[in-house]
Amino acid sequence: MRTSLPDLKLLQIFACVVRHQGFAPAQQELGLSASAISTYMSQLERHLGIVLCHRGRSGFSLTAKGELYHKECLRILGELEGFERYGAALQGELRGTLTIGVLDSTVTDTTLPLAGVIGQFVKEHPGVYLDLTIQTPHELQVGVLDDRIDLAIGAFASPMNGLLSHALHREQHWLYCSDKHPLFVSNRIPPDVITQQRMVTRGYWSEAELARQGFTQRSATVENMEAQLMLVLSGGYIGYLPEHYAQHWVDQGRLRPLLPASFGYQAPFSLIYRRGRAREPLVLTFRELVRTSVDS
Repeated sequence: MRTSLPDLKLLQIFACVVRHQGFAPAQQELGLSASAISTYMSQLERHLGIVLCHRGRSGFSLTAKGELYHKECLRILGELEGFERYGAALQGELRGTLTIGVLDSTVTDTTLPLAGVIGQFVKEHPGVYLDLTIQTPHELQVGVLDDRIDLAIGAFASPMNGLLSHALHREQHWLYCSDKHPLFVSNRIPPDVITQQRMVTRGYWSEAELARQGFTQRSATVENMEAQLMLVLSGGYIGYLPEHYAQHWVDQGRLRPLLPASFGYQAPFSLIYRRGRAREPLVLTFRELVRTSVDS
């Protein structure tokens, strides 16, 4: 006997509940009461004949089958949204929602004029709703694979399977200390003195990545560049920062690069999207705008 498909509304509610990790947190986005959400979730579970999630005093969590169903649910919803976009494109007008992911601190990167690209895109396609999110490299890749993010821009040391990538440019990073750090006024600093300083790194760096930059241990971790800049400016740490991001503070005499001949690296930036979505109108249009802007 053929099983009927669940109501699309039930899938959308399920995806929203998982995104917010609970019924109550999802109320505002859905415009429904927690009891109404619970009713719809129970309806979906009865239709499927499985329990999707645990809810109660212990909190919200997906069951093992719920995890599997959620992944397929996101795939189906992503395909449907892509199909809707395709239909709109046939009419000569791009519509729908485009979710873009990017690393933090890129706003000062003139080699990657993302603000200008976005401005051109929304001017040419006013019917598109834009959602811009800033996340870590790992979060960006997972988001693209799960179809929560349509495309992402960043430096990805370990590209995940299922993603397509287009190289954009290489971002220069130097090792900095602030005017409050003892090394700021020192000249001819030996490399082994620098590597013994208190180092702040990004939490998503592996030990191998840390070693490639010349260090064996870290004294602090952060998840974004602003936090890293703050710790470097405190004078308690040294740390790598993008050249374009640190330049304002260098010009003010607050930061200086340490031994650039020995400590520096380039992060290869690329644009990623999920395999199979290359020809979707929104993804294709924005991707080409980015590539044209970087190449010009």
